Amino acid sequence: MDKELQVVGFRIGGETFGLPISIVREIVRVPEITAVPNAPDYIEGVINLRGRIIPIVDLRKRFGQKSFEASKKNRIVVVEIGSRAFGLIVNSASEVLRIPPSDIEEPSNVFQEGELDFVTGVGKLKGRLVILLDVSKILKRGEITSMDEIVRAPEPIAAGEPARRL
Repeated sequence: MDKELQVVGFRIGGETFGLPISIVREIVRVPEITAVPNAPDYIEGVINLRGRIIPIVDLRKRFGQKSFEASKKNRIVVVEIGSRAFGLIVNSASEVLRIPPSDIEEPSNVFQEGELDFVTGVGKLKGRLVILLDVSKILKRGEITSMDEIVRAPEPIAAGEPARRL
């Protein structure tokens, strides 16, 4: 018997999505976010989470949701892929879902090839659908690199060295 898939469930609009529990570090309320100039519109900025600077991606914008309101239910799902951590703003997040492998449809059965390559499957759970995601594919490689640059602190100026012009 195959083991149930455990995912952290969250909502964007009226849809339920899931991320593997193994990459989710924590779920936090949305704190003040520091904007970063020239970042793509779906990158809200950065937060300081217990001394670690984490870039924040608004999944609602990334998925093309046109209008949404800030709410007390909004959360940041902090995920870690390799040594990189980043936060995903979602409408709400609270539950761990257990989905039997027999209730997961392969994405190729649901979507055209290449259409939504960040979807790993669609789970059926108690009459609702849960869209399973691969976070590493939601952000393209160049976008992950640009988030690394956002987080990197500028090099300090050595004593006696003239200030650099920006």
